[in-house]
Amino acid sequence: MHSRKLVDSRQYEAGRKNPLFTICCMLLTAYCLLFAVSCLLFANSAFADELKLQPLIDEALKNNPEILVSESRATAAGFRIPQAESLSDPMFMIGYKNDGTRDLYSFNKEMAADSEWMFSVSQMFPYPGKLTLKSRMASSDAESLKAMTGSVRLKIISRVKELYYDLLFTYKNIDLINNMTDLFSKIEDAAVSRYSAGMAPQQEVLMAQTEKYMLLEKEEMLKQNIQSLEAMLNSTVGRDVNAPLGKPSEISPSVFSSNMDELIHTTYENSPEIKAKDKMIAGGEAKVQMAEKEYYPDFTVSANYFAKNKYYDDMWSLTTAINVPIFYKSKQRQAVLEAEASLSEVRNELAATKLMISSAIRDNYSMLKTSEKLMELYKNGLIPKTYQDFDSALAGYGTGRVEAITVITRLKSVIDYETLYWKQFVEREKAIARLEALTTVGAR
Repeated sequence: MHSRKLVDSRQYEAGRKNPLFTICCMLLTAYCLLFAVSCLLFANSAFADELKLQPLIDEALKNNPEILVSESRATAAGFRIPQAESLSDPMFMIGYKNDGTRDLYSFNKEMAADSEWMFSVSQMFPYPGKLTLKSRMASSDAESLKAMTGSVRLKIISRVKELYYDLLFTYKNIDLINNMTDLFSKIEDAAVSRYSAGMAPQQEVLMAQTEKYMLLEKEEMLKQNIQSLEAMLNSTVGRDVNAPLGKPSEISPSVFSSNMDELIHTTYENSPEIKAKDKMIAGGEAKVQMAEKEYYPDFTVSANYFAKNKYYDDMWSLTTAINVPIFYKSKQRQAVLEAEASLSEVRNELAATKLMISSAIRDNYSMLKTSEKLMELYKNGLIPKTYQDFDSALAGYGTGRVEAITVITRLKSVIDYETLYWKQFVEREKAIARLEALTTVGAR
């Protein structure tokens, strides 16, 4: 113990003359201050419960504003169906006809044969088939919006999963940094021992300390990233952005065994986005037929009653009015062409949607398979081998056979490969989440 204190005293005296050592001491002080601030910022998270994925998804499906807006829009469209199936409101008319202009009101006079009170009720009846087409158009729009609500729900589920996996990756990086800091401390202890024995220069001690402090800097940046991810996750779930979230729980790799051709085939059958486009096409076809029906006239039937004074008998009449589409070239024909162009647009949108979805499936499926291969390479090849190299280099450094830079390089390789493994783990899970949103396979 006495010899260790003597070594530390000598090291401190030497450091007073070494600018690099002074800089490291200043960095250590700054990192201590940053750590204290970080502890205050993350006090809420420290006391939060463990964060699980499925409860977040369930909460997002209930409270996410985008889902609520889409559901309200679909509900509103459903109320338009009975409106489209109904006749227009009947018209009631009441009026008075005076006989001559000499008397202001001649109704009760015997010679006022033309004085009368008039009552009329009229109802417009569209040409047969128009109401049915209007109902089909409204139903198609409602079904399309309902399908789009399903698509929005799948996308929100995918977004929650991706943010959750990003948050998990950030916490994994922090855990890895804490573990690697302990290993850098071992290198530092070995460097101090060699320095105290006169077997290594002081720069090796400073090198190990600097690398450790750089890890602390990275940890602070990761904690800042956690705040951003928590804010986005809270917003997606429908919470206040400052609501505390716990540390994501450990998860196992998701099982995903479908091949790409099956995914594309299943998507074309089940994708809410494709179903929405199909319903829009059905609505567009009904609009074309409706525009063609506008060539045919509508009918307005009116029942009229004329109340005479007591000297004359009352009268009634029944009339029918028919609109005559004489301006069909500039009106009805143009409406048909407009409806046909809109239908062509929707059909092309469906084709583009299928191409976009199949491309996204291929991209994410390729990413999934690549991540699986890289995870296998890191887990069973590079990471164990790098740990062995580090242990060997650390042992060799203790005996003077290996330089400090070699040991530090080996440890940094361990950090890199561990980070890359979890990076690929998260990328695989995110690719699966996107595939589930596109194909509905395994989505929940």
